[in-house]
Amino acid sequence: MAPTVLIEAEGLTKVYGKGGDGFTAVDGIDLEVHRGEAFGVLGANGAGKSSTMRMIACVSPVTAGSLRILGRDSVTDGAAIRARLGVVPQDDTIDGELTVRENLLIYGRYFGLPWKVLRERSARLLEFTRLTEKSDAAVATLSGGMRRRLTIARALINEPEIVLLDEPTTGLDPQARHLLWERLFQLKQDGVTLLLTTHYMDEAEQLCDRLVVMEAGTIVAAGTPAELIARHTTREVLELRFAPDERQTMADKCRGLVERVEELPYRLMLYTDDGEETLAAVNARGVRPQTALIRRSSLEDVFLTLTGRSLVD
Repeated sequence: MAPTVLIEAEGLTKVYGKGGDGFTAVDGIDLEVHRGEAFGVLGANGAGKSSTMRMIACVSPVTAGSLRILGRDSVTDGAAIRARLGVVPQDDTIDGELTVRENLLIYGRYFGLPWKVLRERSARLLEFTRLTEKSDAAVATLSGGMRRRLTIARALINEPEIVLLDEPTTGLDPQARHLLWERLFQLKQDGVTLLLTTHYMDEAEQLCDRLVVMEAGTIVAAGTPAELIARHTTREVLELRFAPDERQTMADKCRGLVERVEELPYRLMLYTDDGEETLAAVNARGVRPQTALIRRSSLEDVFLTLTGRSLVD
């Protein structure tokens, strides 16, 4: 039977540089990605996501630990593994001198595919990504969303078993993002295994069956989106907005109502299992916010709880 674990890392480590000047980007992580699932790797800039993805793509050597992909050792079988992967990089690298169809045909030749097979697959992939009408258009005429869909089509030309997607929808408008989500859902239904990084927490909730959160090269949390929300935050969040000169006074009045109150420059975030009940208690203490919003906790709350709100460049 085909193995159910397609990516298996134990103690996976990546160090850049040598000796005392070396920088550890990935620090001994363990992970498993199963056949047919969408697996997410989340983290702030510098958390180690890209270094992890590059090792799994077999374009960056492993410093320590073990990494097996599709039953093969990434150290000794890199070329054979790459032939069975599809890669969607963060920045589109499609050839602007070629047409949409030509990008697929030429890229497919790198895998040694016959022209007849390439023509059939290209037509099918252009239909899948809704680019058939743009087949003969120059890449320079495409919108950002179309270019992203072309990049995904190109990554599928070799019919990969695993597709690696690095920030697949960065910079796209909502309509283009949702269309890409539809295409990725379809890929998963077709049995393709997806491994993706993203900065969009709603995207991770929508697409990922399981995910890990990385911080400073380590995995600080792992599970399904629902499991992580239940484990690391409350059922609901009450957001109260005040004028800047009122926030501290109102924060003092809210203390003790819930276990966790987060103070932001213009807002208080009260983490609670019952937002309506907490809002009533807030009002009973004479707190009158400019606005009050009750919402369900999300993966973004988990992410900010685990990694903080400080901007990382």
